[in-house]
Amino acid sequence: FLTAMQRVYAFPTEASAGVWKPPPASAGHRGRYLWTDAFGVLNFLTLHQLTSQPLYLSHAKALVTAVHSTLGRTRDLSSYLPRASPSNPLAGGLRIGKDEATGPDGDGQYHHYLTMWMFVLNRLSIESGEKEYNDQAIALAKAIHPHFVYNRKSTRPRMYWKMTMDLEKPLVRSEGNLDPVDGLVVYRLLQQTDGGDSEVLAEEIDDYHRIVQAKWQGYSSSDPLDLGMTLWTAHWSQDTWAIGLVDRAEHAIEDLWQSAHFMRATTRRLAFRDFGLAMGIKCGLNSRGSKRWTERADSVVSAWEQSGVVPDVKSNHAAGPNAGLDLQPITQVMYCAALIPG
Repeated sequence: FLTAMQRVYAFPTEASAGVWKPPPASAGHRGRYLWTDAFGVLNFLTLHQLTSQPLYLSHAKALVTAVHSTLGRTRDLSSYLPRASPSNPLAGGLRIGKDEATGPDGDGQYHHYLTMWMFVLNRLSIESGEKEYNDQAIALAKAIHPHFVYNRKSTRPRMYWKMTMDLEKPLVRSEGNLDPVDGLVVYRLLQQTDGGDSEVLAEEIDDYHRIVQAKWQGYSSSDPLDLGMTLWTAHWSQDTWAIGLVDRAEHAIEDLWQSAHFMRATTRRLAFRDFGLAMGIKCGLNSRGSKRWTERADSVVSAWEQSGVVPDVKSNHAAGPNAGLDLQPITQVMYCAALIPG
């Protein structure tokens, strides 16, 4: 765990060390990528829980600051994103951190990355006891919601999957499989943390709830990361829809196991997607009373360790593109999350 995190962030482990400034990673615009750094922060919080060393909480805060200072600003860093300001720095959302500004895989904003970052801020708030981080998450939630969710007055609101960096235009008009579920779960967590009687996100939560109620019974997927994140997200709720999603995901993962996916060479798979599945299994299926799922999750992690790509890249690795500099950061942080979900 520590080795993999060090490979990405090169942080001090001694309490006597000075203030740590996160170095640019080998992937992401200016070395920052929102999904990767979200898991980086969560992994630092896990280290803080495991060791009780304040140093790791400081590292988590430093990484949050680095992300806000880069992905909360225009690509040239000359100004905040539109609508953001020093008093509300997340009012413009957060960029994905794609290397290219435009094109099919260009920069913009993803709803599911933003909700993951809200979750990160929420966990940091709880771990540190500092309300300001949850307040930042709520401000981000308020800011991005009307840009991603439309037809809000209808029985069944709709969502965009990807927006431009300024949140003015949709880049991908289709709705993500999990986006409304992520929104419902995370916005509820933020509101709960805000206080027992808080209704600060009540309208937004109602939008997501109507979408989830309309679509959860049709859920299907064969993608390891999507299935893993479904289990992770749904395990935060005991609502009927959440239990139903876990049931559907469990059946889909069983089908995936019986298929040829895990028989394919590691050179032809993406490690971070498999790690997302392993993490989700540990969060969402371990409580179902069968060692089979724990053993399967561990076997996924073990296979990638044996391929020579985590926690260190070996010279004789059998991991194909997963060993490349562009995939190493996301691979290592997701590996840590699969080892210890936190």
